[in-house]
Amino acid sequence: MAEQPDELKKLVTVATDLGLSVKLRTEAIGLVGNIGTHDALLALLGIAANEQLTKAERELALKHAGKIIKSER
Repeated sequence: MAEQPDELKKLVTVATDLGLSVKLRTEAIGLVGNIGTHDALLALLGIAANEQLTKAERELALKHAGKIIKSER
């Protein structure tokens, strides 16, 4: 389990790095969503709150966060 937070941190770093392409950041957001944990949910909400990202990226983060919420029981 120790590897998952490190992976999550790296993906969030990529997803919010404005020096990278939108495509790469979008892929990182999708990968965070695929992790599907509570920590991933919090990370996605943080990404969605980042006003420097594009509207589409922020909406994508919210979409993935919603999927995680729906899958939790």
